Amino acid sequence: MTEHVLSPAHRRIDAITPAAFAVAIFTSASLVFLVQPMATKLVLPLLGGSPSVWNTAMVFFQAALLAGYLYAYLLQRIPSVRWQAVTHLTLLAAAAIFLPLSITEALEDPDPAAPIGWLLGALFLSVGAPFAVLSATAPLLQAWYARARVGRPDGANPYVLYAASNLGSFLALLAYPVLIEPLASLSGQRLGWTVGYGVFAAMIVLLAIILPRGLGAARTAASDHRSPPIPWSRKVILILLAAAPSSLMLGVTAHLSTDVASAPFLWVAPLALYLLTFVIAFQTRPWISLPVTLMLQATFTVMIAALVGMTTGHWLMLLGVHLAAFFFTTLMCHQQLAARRPAPDRLTEFYLLMSLGGVLGGAFTALLAPTLFETVLEYPLVMVLVCLARPWLGARPAKHEVWLMTVGLTIAVSVPLLFEMMRYDASLRTVFSDFGLTATAQIILGAAAICAFLIRDRVLMFTAVVAAMTVSAHYIGRGYDWSLSERSFFGVMRVAVTPDPKMGGDVHVLMHGTTLHGAQARNPDFACAPTMYYAETTPLGQAAELIQARGAGAVIGVVGQGSGAMAAYKRASDQMTFFEIDPMVDRLSRDPKWFTFISTCAQGPIRTVLGDARLTLNKEAPRSYDLLVIDAFSSDAVPTHLLTREAIEGYLRLLKPKGVVVLHLSNRNLEITLPAVAAARELGAAELHQIYIEHPDAALMAEASTEALAISPTPEGLADFKADGRWRKLEPTEVRPWTDDYVNLFGALIRSMKARAG
Repeated sequence: MTEHVLSPAHRRIDAITPAAFAVAIFTSASLVFLVQPMATKLVLPLLGGSPSVWNTAMVFFQAALLAGYLYAYLLQRIPSVRWQAVTHLTLLAAAAIFLPLSITEALEDPDPAAPIGWLLGALFLSVGAPFAVLSATAPLLQAWYARARVGRPDGANPYVLYAASNLGSFLALLAYPVLIEPLASLSGQRLGWTVGYGVFAAMIVLLAIILPRGLGAARTAASDHRSPPIPWSRKVILILLAAAPSSLMLGVTAHLSTDVASAPFLWVAPLALYLLTFVIAFQTRPWISLPVTLMLQATFTVMIAALVGMTTGHWLMLLGVHLAAFFFTTLMCHQQLAARRPAPDRLTEFYLLMSLGGVLGGAFTALLAPTLFETVLEYPLVMVLVCLARPWLGARPAKHEVWLMTVGLTIAVSVPLLFEMMRYDASLRTVFSDFGLTATAQIILGAAAICAFLIRDRVLMFTAVVAAMTVSAHYIGRGYDWSLSERSFFGVMRVAVTPDPKMGGDVHVLMHGTTLHGAQARNPDFACAPTMYYAETTPLGQAAELIQARGAGAVIGVVGQGSGAMAAYKRASDQMTFFEIDPMVDRLSRDPKWFTFISTCAQGPIRTVLGDARLTLNKEAPRSYDLLVIDAFSSDAVPTHLLTREAIEGYLRLLKPKGVVVLHLSNRNLEITLPAVAAARELGAAELHQIYIEHPDAALMAEASTEALAISPTPEGLADFKADGRWRKLEPTEVRPWTDDYVNLFGALIRSMKARAG
């Protein structure tokens, strides 16, 4: 083959081509990833802050990514790269009619009982087109790059640009909660994204100009060559290798927030690690080799197999082990994907198969699993199945390996058998009571974990022991922690029974993930005493009694039903309405088998309005409430749209002239009081604050430390609160009030951390 000598113009094009492609791919990936948290924030006022909203949105974006990759694959059928570029620019321009991004008003309000269809439809109509066209950029530009760089070393491996793409996504992910959200309003973010979209379109114009010249030189350097088709068996493997990490990314997020330690920005860690594995796997020289990955994957997999059913203990250790297992399992799959990547001319088909796997994995976890499982079983299930993706050895297993498998299986199976024996044998319970059931189980399963690790290179044997360990661990957790576990779109609700002699015996406790949502004594002498945050000694209990002391016939509204404890305050002359987003919570709190605050303790009927509180409260009559209690902020998926200036203004609109709204602001990780105070003061309302510390000698579930803010349209509305002496005015604050256009969760997290440290 005769070597082609480039002209000076072509040399200049040749010099800038790699940088131009890298910058364009990096920019498109950043834009693609920024739109996801932005769009999710736009739907927040309609669906609340449940992790399922994020997971379902992720499935939509994976499906839109698949559509973009399919478009890129079909576009490659056009022989001329120039016409490909013209087509892509045309679609970019057409999709721009949806900018700036906003949620469509064409749909009615979502149905709380079935919100998934509404969410998918709203995202499709609002951001689907620009997202799909942008997402096509990564495979499309890599294909163009391969054709433009034929005959050059970098042209043979355009997949390196995929690492740059995921690096852009990774940095955008980290920048959004730390920099973009605190510094820019939502309208500013939408405007900035629109400008970025225009800049990217200009980059495509530049590439469309320089590409044909580069291709002219490339055609003389090497002839076009079409590689063999990808076999169907390999296509199935590629889809499965992409599906498992996608499922695990959503599954580990749900598991951690449900069973370990829900925390703000928890979704950031799995997603960041997921993207980082792509960066590592598609590098020319990966930072972590596959053999090292396989060893670490086996190590952390057997650890979580022993711990996955445990919901108590050192949460930071559990968090680290689960994230490490997820990271190395995902890296293992992505490294095997990278090892199976086809020739550059099959690049868009490869990404299409990867994207299809991502959609299938995400859809299973976010859409199908909540209807199949009462708990987050999809996470351990996929973690076990993905062990089959480890490289298989062809030789027959040695005798000692068979022995290790047998011992490991026997040990794992013995755990539930031991616990069943302890149910019926009092002497055996006495033997283990001092040491503890959980510690005993962990030691026993630890021995099985060692056996599994030693046969990690025997895929079927390793998977069998890991599966047995996982089932045993779940048996322990399910059998002894919860009396009831049910699941809806909004999460996993559980009822536990815990003994408390100070409350007359058993107490039913309602949990949503790791957040306590109410408790009730089963002893009739204590059953109608409001508990936890609603006890008579807490700010919420004080507020109810102060309002009722003004006279008969109080009209009370409560956002957040929980176990229904506020119903214990309802007198026959009062009217009380709960506003609850999750139909399952309403059903559980009204079931006398679990809680009787509403069915027995309340004097007279109680109304429940289902749906997001901002929407449902907006339909209530103005100036109709004596007391509004907003109790939706104690979990870590804080529905910030209920705490904005516009939200508080809406609450005040519903109050009678001397009515009061009480915001329950207790939160483990976020300081959310100061933004609420700032909003109240900006609205010219009167406000008083109280932090109540539970009495050290009180029964465990009788009361809880509570922080609350009382707000009234006029100072007269808080006169009796002020006279009480426990309610006080806070000092002036420089914290910016949150609005529907601006929320700074990262700042709330930093303030909380400083308060705990100081």
